[in-house]
Amino acid sequence: MKITVLGATGQTGLFLVNQALQQGHTVTAVVRNPAKLTVHHDKLKVVEADIFSADALKAHFKGQDAVMSCLGFPASFFSGVTGYTSSMRAVVSAMREVGVPRIITMTSWYTEPNSGAQSSYLIRFLLLPMIRSVLTNMHEMEGFLEKTEDVNWTVVRPPGLKNQPATAQEFLTHEGYFVPDGNGNAVGSSVGRGDVARFMLSLLNSNPWVKKGVAMTTK
Repeated sequence: MKITVLGATGQTGLFLVNQALQQGHTVTAVVRNPAKLTVHHDKLKVVEADIFSADALKAHFKGQDAVMSCLGFPASFFSGVTGYTSSMRAVVSAMREVGVPRIITMTSWYTEPNSGAQSSYLIRFLLLPMIRSVLTNMHEMEGFLEKTEDVNWTVVRPPGLKNQPATAQEFLTHEGYFVPDGNGNAVGSSVGRGDVARFMLSLLNSNPWVKKGVAMTTK
Protein backbone atom coordinates (compact mmCIF):
# COMPACT_ATOMS: atom_id res chain seq x y z
CA MET A 1 0.00 0.00 0.00
CA LYS A 2 0.91 3.67 -0.26
CA ILE A 3 0.96 5.18 3.23
CA THR A 4 1.58 8.68 4.52
CA VAL A 5 2.99 8.68 8.07
CA LEU A 6 2.66 11.69 10.36
CA GLY A 7 4.95 11.93 13.38
CA ALA A 8 7.53 9.78 11.63
CA THR A 9 10.47 11.15 13.64
CA GLY A 10 8.89 10.28 16.98
CA GLN A 11 9.81 7.07 18.75
CA THR A 12 6.64 5.19 17.78
CA GLY A 13 6.64 6.76 14.32
CA LEU A 14 10.15 5.44 13.64
CA PHE A 15 9.04 1.90 14.46
CA LEU A 16 6.02 2.37 12.20
CA VAL A 17 8.07 3.63 9.25
CA ASN A 18 10.64 0.85 9.53
CA GLN A 19 8.04 -1.91 9.86
CA ALA A 20 5.97 -0.52 6.99
CA LEU A 21 9.03 -0.55 4.73
CA GLN A 22 9.91 -4.09 5.84
CA GLN A 23 6.38 -5.16 4.89
CA GLY A 24 6.80 -3.70 1.40
CA HIS A 25 4.65 -0.59 1.74
CA THR A 26 5.56 2.66 0.01
CA VAL A 27 5.89 5.36 2.68
CA THR A 28 5.71 9.14 2.55
CA ALA A 29 6.93 10.55 5.86
CA VAL A 30 5.62 14.04 6.59
CA VAL A 31 7.97 15.68 9.10
CA ARG A 32 8.81 19.09 10.51
CA ASN A 33 12.56 18.50 10.31
CA PRO A 34 13.69 16.07 7.58
CA ALA A 35 17.19 15.89 9.07
CA LYS A 36 15.79 14.05 12.10
CA LEU A 37 14.69 11.07 10.00
CA THR A 38 17.82 9.07 9.30
CA VAL A 39 16.07 6.11 7.64
CA HIS A 40 16.94 5.60 3.96
CA HIS A 41 15.00 3.29 1.66
CA ASP A 42 13.97 3.12 -2.00
CA LYS A 43 10.30 3.11 -0.97
CA LEU A 44 10.58 6.02 1.48
CA LYS A 45 10.01 9.66 0.61
CA VAL A 46 10.62 12.28 3.30
CA VAL A 47 8.81 15.60 2.94
CA GLU A 48 8.55 18.70 5.08
CA ALA A 49 5.06 20.12 5.62
CA ASP A 50 2.91 22.02 8.10
CA ILE A 51 0.70 19.44 9.81
CA PHE A 52 -1.79 22.17 10.71
CA SER A 53 -2.41 23.18 7.09
CA ALA A 54 -4.71 21.18 4.82
CA ASP A 55 -3.25 22.96 1.79
CA ALA A 56 0.27 21.92 2.80
CA LEU A 57 -0.77 18.30 3.41
CA LYS A 58 -2.94 17.52 0.42
CA ALA A 59 -0.04 17.39 -2.05
CA HIS A 60 1.51 14.61 0.03
CA PHE A 61 -1.79 12.76 0.53
CA LYS A 62 -2.70 12.55 -3.16
CA GLY A 63 -2.71 8.96 -4.41
CA GLN A 64 -2.24 7.46 -0.95
CA ASP A 65 -4.23 4.51 0.38
CA ALA A 66 -4.05 5.55 4.03
CA VAL A 67 -2.75 8.10 6.50
CA MET A 68 -1.21 6.85 9.75
CA SER A 69 -0.55 9.28 12.58
CA CYS A 70 1.78 8.91 15.55
CA LEU A 71 1.76 12.64 16.28
CA GLY A 72 2.36 13.64 19.87
CA PHE A 73 2.15 16.97 21.69
CA PRO A 74 3.57 17.75 25.15
CA ALA A 75 1.48 18.29 28.26
CA SER A 76 0.94 21.83 29.46
CA PHE A 77 0.06 22.98 32.97
CA PHE A 78 -0.48 26.60 31.92
CA SER A 79 -2.58 26.32 28.76
CA GLY A 80 -4.66 23.66 27.09
CA VAL A 81 -3.17 21.31 24.51
CA THR A 82 -4.71 21.85 21.06
CA GLY A 83 -2.33 20.08 18.68
CA TYR A 84 -4.33 16.87 18.34
CA THR A 85 -7.57 18.54 17.26
CA SER A 86 -5.90 21.24 15.17
CA SER A 87 -3.78 18.79 13.20
CA MET A 88 -6.62 16.28 12.74
CA ARG A 89 -8.95 18.92 11.30
CA ALA A 90 -6.28 19.78 8.72
CA VAL A 91 -5.58 16.10 8.01
CA VAL A 92 -9.23 15.18 7.45
CA SER A 93 -9.79 18.23 5.27
CA ALA A 94 -6.79 17.31 3.11
CA MET A 95 -7.93 13.68 2.92
CA ARG A 96 -11.35 14.77 1.68
CA GLU A 97 -9.88 17.05 -0.98
CA VAL A 98 -7.72 14.35 -2.55
CA GLY A 99 -9.83 11.27 -1.77
CA VAL A 100 -7.79 9.34 0.83
CA PRO A 101 -10.28 6.93 2.45
CA ARG A 102 -8.48 5.73 5.57
CA ILE A 103 -6.76 7.09 8.68
CA ILE A 104 -5.34 5.19 11.65
CA THR A 105 -4.26 7.40 14.53
CA MET A 106 -2.81 6.79 17.98
CA THR A 107 -4.05 8.25 21.26
CA SER A 108 -3.90 6.58 24.70
CA TRP A 109 -5.71 4.65 27.37
CA TYR A 110 -7.87 6.77 29.70
CA THR A 111 -8.66 9.63 27.34
CA GLU A 112 -12.25 9.69 28.64
CA PRO A 113 -12.12 11.60 31.96
CA ASN A 114 -13.81 8.93 34.09
CA SER A 115 -12.21 5.87 32.49
CA GLY A 116 -9.28 5.74 34.92
CA ALA A 117 -11.45 5.08 37.98
CA GLN A 118 -10.36 1.42 38.12
CA SER A 119 -6.67 2.11 37.52
CA SER A 120 -3.97 1.84 40.17
CA TYR A 121 -3.53 4.55 42.80
CA LEU A 122 -0.34 5.86 41.19
CA ILE A 123 -1.90 6.09 37.75
CA ARG A 124 -5.14 7.61 39.00
CA PHE A 125 -3.72 10.23 41.34
CA LEU A 126 -0.23 10.92 39.96
CA LEU A 127 0.16 10.06 36.28
CA LEU A 128 -3.27 10.96 34.90
CA PRO A 129 -3.39 14.45 36.47
CA MET A 130 0.10 15.14 35.05
CA ILE A 131 -0.97 14.34 31.49
CA ARG A 132 -4.63 15.33 31.69
CA SER A 133 -4.15 18.26 29.28
CA VAL A 134 -2.90 15.81 26.65
CA LEU A 135 -5.63 13.24 27.33
CA THR A 136 -8.31 15.93 27.17
CA ASN A 137 -7.24 17.08 23.72
CA MET A 138 -6.88 13.48 22.54
CA HIS A 139 -10.47 12.89 23.68
CA GLU A 140 -11.61 16.00 21.81
CA MET A 141 -9.90 14.68 18.68
CA GLU A 142 -11.61 11.32 19.12
CA GLY A 143 -14.94 13.13 19.37
CA PHE A 144 -14.18 15.00 16.15
CA LEU A 145 -13.48 11.73 14.33
CA GLU A 146 -16.66 10.14 15.69
CA LYS A 147 -18.61 12.86 13.87
CA THR A 148 -16.66 12.34 10.63
CA GLU A 149 -18.86 10.07 8.54
CA ASP A 150 -17.05 10.21 5.20
CA VAL A 151 -13.65 8.95 6.40
CA ASN A 152 -12.84 5.44 7.60
CA TRP A 153 -10.99 6.16 10.83
CA THR A 154 -9.62 4.01 13.63
CA VAL A 155 -8.28 5.32 16.94
CA VAL A 156 -5.66 3.03 18.51
CA ARG A 157 -5.34 3.47 22.28
CA PRO A 158 -2.18 1.96 23.84
CA PRO A 159 -1.25 2.17 27.54
CA GLY A 160 2.11 3.54 28.72
CA LEU A 161 4.75 3.25 26.03
CA LYS A 162 8.12 1.50 26.34
CA ASN A 163 10.81 2.12 23.73
CA GLN A 164 11.04 -1.54 22.77
CA PRO A 165 10.88 -3.29 19.38
CA ALA A 166 8.03 -5.44 18.13
CA THR A 167 7.48 -8.88 19.61
CA ALA A 168 5.39 -11.82 18.42
CA GLN A 169 3.06 -11.56 21.41
CA GLU A 170 -0.68 -11.84 20.92
CA PHE A 171 -2.66 -8.61 21.06
CA LEU A 172 -5.38 -7.96 23.62
CA THR A 173 -8.02 -5.50 22.46
CA HIS A 174 -11.15 -3.85 23.80
CA GLU A 175 -13.57 -1.31 22.37
CA GLY A 176 -13.08 1.21 25.13
CA TYR A 177 -10.54 3.29 27.01
CA PHE A 178 -8.41 0.47 28.47
CA VAL A 179 -8.17 -3.32 28.24
CA PRO A 180 -9.94 -4.90 31.24
CA ASP A 181 -9.40 -8.28 32.87
CA GLY A 182 -12.25 -10.47 34.11
CA ASN A 183 -12.72 -8.20 37.13
CA GLY A 184 -12.81 -4.98 35.13
CA ASN A 185 -9.31 -3.93 36.14
CA ALA A 186 -6.71 -2.82 33.59
CA VAL A 187 -4.49 -5.53 32.10
CA GLY A 188 -0.94 -4.29 32.64
CA SER A 189 0.16 -0.69 32.26
CA SER A 190 2.62 -0.51 29.35
CA VAL A 191 3.40 -1.86 25.89
CA GLY A 192 6.36 -1.64 23.52
CA ARG A 193 6.24 1.05 20.85
CA GLY A 194 7.21 -1.56 18.28
CA ASP A 195 4.11 -3.57 19.13
CA VAL A 196 1.90 -0.48 18.82
CA ALA A 197 3.31 0.06 15.33
CA ARG A 198 2.80 -3.64 14.53
CA PHE A 199 -0.84 -3.41 15.63
CA MET A 200 -1.50 -0.22 13.66
CA LEU A 201 -0.08 -1.76 10.48
CA SER A 202 -2.12 -4.94 10.99
CA LEU A 203 -5.26 -2.84 10.63
CA LEU A 204 -4.46 -1.94 7.02
CA ASN A 205 -5.39 -5.37 5.66
CA SER A 206 -7.99 -6.79 8.01
CA ASN A 207 -9.69 -4.27 10.23
CA PRO A 208 -12.71 -4.90 12.46
CA TRP A 209 -12.16 -1.48 14.04
CA VAL A 210 -13.31 0.89 11.28
CA LYS A 211 -14.96 3.97 12.83
CA LYS A 212 -14.13 2.71 16.32
CA GLY A 213 -11.65 3.34 19.10
CA VAL A 214 -9.74 0.27 20.27
CA ALA A 215 -7.67 -0.05 23.43
CA MET A 216 -4.79 -2.47 22.92
CA THR A 217 -1.91 -4.12 24.72
CA THR A 218 -0.06 -7.44 24.50
CA LYS A 219 -0.37 -10.61 26.57
